[in-house]
Amino acid sequence: MTMLELPWPPAACSPNARSHWRKKANAARKYRADCHLLALQAKIAAPAGELLVVMEFVPPDARRRDLDNLLSSCKALLDGIADALKVDDRNFIPQLRMSKETTKGGAVRVRIQAVEGEAA
Repeated sequence: MTMLELPWPPAACSPNARSHWRKKANAARKYRADCHLLALQAKIAAPAGELLVVMEFVPPDARRRDLDNLLSSCKALLDGIADALKVDDRNFIPQLRMSKETTKGGAVRVRIQAVEGEAA
């Protein structure tokens, strides 16, 4: 099992953002690269088969957020992790939860583990 703490997704990556496509693309590209680098620095190795990816969202403030929007905002995060692990992200089985705590700037805690019953 591997644990990572990654940055909160940029506002431009939100499906609710009403910004120019280039601004969103640039923000997603940078977020993906940042998450890729952090995953590489953590020296994580991917177990074989399907991977359970537990994402705990630790928001920057106490405002209410939708988990489905947060997952969409984190597409670049998942792509960056998949790049670092050299796996296809179609093997990811996401599990989402919202933390009751907050942290300055926000964070996404990611735990990666082999799916029970899968070969390791």
